[in-house]
Amino acid sequence: MGYKTVKGQAIGEYEEKKSLFIGAVARVESEEEARDFINRIRAEHREARHNVYAYSIGKNCEIQRYSDDGEPQGTGGIPVLEVIKKNNITDVVVVVTRYFGGVLLGAAGLVRAYSKAAALAVKEAGTIEKVNGLLFKIQLDYDLHGKVEYTFNKNHWQIVDTEYSHKVVLSILCEKEKAEEIKTGLVEITNNKFQLLSQEEGIYFKEDDGTLVMI
Repeated sequence: MGYKTVKGQAIGEYEEKKSLFIGAVARVESEEEARDFINRIRAEHREARHNVYAYSIGKNCEIQRYSDDGEPQGTGGIPVLEVIKKNNITDVVVVVTRYFGGVLLGAAGLVRAYSKAAALAVKEAGTIEKVNGLLFKIQLDYDLHGKVEYTFNKNHWQIVDTEYSHKVVLSILCEKEKAEEIKTGLVEITNNKFQLLSQEEGIYFKEDDGTLVMI
């Protein structure tokens, strides 16, 4: 079973009573990366009144941090963190920069504005699932290649590379929990006439069509 994160960096802007709220989101793998992104946004917006942030890291959201950055307690960081939670994403950092427009918004107005800017940034970035994947190579005779390729296409199994030498070498990528199903299928298709050369586990992005791609 995988977990969701954002596809990449994005910006979302929201204006409330002349105050401009700029949401910035990025995918991160560690607290260090999250802090680096926060510091970069702060540097880009030195003139801003506040740079509120929140981040969540880990498959099970083991690390969660937030900051109101001078706003009244609970009006900035927590609303941004709630946006992260509502979108069910992790390995993500969101910074919302506020340029004060001269009109006080009150606690409810701040919560609404910071939430809106964060949500717009996450929506702009889009989300994608991260899954445990298995990349393995098999070797087989040329006369079996067509049958294997046909079966893989029919079942939407993923061959990411094909090498041709004295035999055919296929690089197969799948979610870890589907590996045994595919290997069993290979045994049936080839009458067990293939050789497993290598296999390696890793973390991959899962596209909407089920295709796995390298992170």
